[in-house]
Amino acid sequence: MTPKISLVLLAAGLLSTAQMSKCNEQVAGPTGVIASEKLSFTIDTLAADLEVPWGIAFLPNGDMLFTERNGNLRIMQGGQLHPTPIAGMPEVHAKGQGGLFEVVLHPNYAENGWIYLTYASAAKPGESGEGSNTTVMRARLDGYSLKDQEVIFKASPNYTTNHHYGGRLVFDKAGFMFLTVGDRGEQDEAQLLSTHRGKVLRLKDDGTVPEDNPYVGQADARPEIYSYGHRNPQGLIMHPETGTIWEHEHGPQGGDELNIVQRAHNYGWPVITYGINYNGTIITKDTVREGMDQPVIFWRPSIAPCGMDFVMSDKYGDWKGNLLVGSMKFRYLKRLELTGEKVTHQEILIENIGRIRAVRQGPDGYIYLAIEGPGMIVRLKPAA
Repeated sequence: MTPKISLVLLAAGLLSTAQMSKCNEQVAGPTGVIASEKLSFTIDTLAADLEVPWGIAFLPNGDMLFTERNGNLRIMQGGQLHPTPIAGMPEVHAKGQGGLFEVVLHPNYAENGWIYLTYASAAKPGESGEGSNTTVMRARLDGYSLKDQEVIFKASPNYTTNHHYGGRLVFDKAGFMFLTVGDRGEQDEAQLLSTHRGKVLRLKDDGTVPEDNPYVGQADARPEIYSYGHRNPQGLIMHPETGTIWEHEHGPQGGDELNIVQRAHNYGWPVITYGINYNGTIITKDTVREGMDQPVIFWRPSIAPCGMDFVMSDKYGDWKGNLLVGSMKFRYLKRLELTGEKVTHQEILIENIGRIRAVRQGPDGYIYLAIEGPGMIVRLKPAA
């Protein structure tokens, strides 16, 4: 056990007294302090024993909302987890990778009170296809219950697999919503404009289609589509200064990508990829093709990226302006240094903490993580 790993487990409360004593003997400096290249920090565990926490959002007063994939929306007030989930939630299709995903506040939440949830919902009468697909609902919080629930969008068609839902949502500076939808295991459909599978969609805040979307009025194309050729996007964030939308997605075996989402661009899946099938067979021999975007970076082997955020707080010193990305496969947090839109350096910050699902900077300037296995919410605090 390395000192860094032991400190993470100590902070998460996962070591016995005997183990902690042994690990402390190996640690230089104050107990619980993790030293990275540019900053030393500690980890505070705020909530534990959670059921796959997936998304994090903060209310204007600093209270935290977070989702659990089984369908619960939870609230933390004053650092304390409220004992019961928020009432009034939709019925979610919590099978496989399906369930409740993202929670996001409207940019004008203080005026309109809208909270947005993404989740997998089962096929309903009149919908195309069987199975389930990615859905967006908005509602308002009234105490510990939701009211004014309104399903404003559902990706189409439904499909019977229970993986690759995407489910990330972010607003841009103009107030439009960007939503990721995975290929649902039908990789070739990521290249078809007639389906939402394998796409990043752009919607108005009420779920309707912006008139200036790139494929509005085009025959056999879904008007919600903004970009295509994606596999399973599990990270989506707007740079708070530039307004650029950044996305990362799972490759197959190898070929996870970090991309900048641009209008009508094709990101290549599965025509080009830096990965191979899980059984070792070749998907395509091409990694480059005219008219298809190259990723900002790709990871090989795959890290299974999930969740990300830019560090914009002065609390973290030289981390400011960096991008933090969670890894589910290797159970670590990664720090990416950027020059413009190019990644110039990467560092693994925390090893073996768990499958990171969400990375979010709070209004207090601290970084918060939602982690699966064990299910917990933690906060990174720079060491004094």
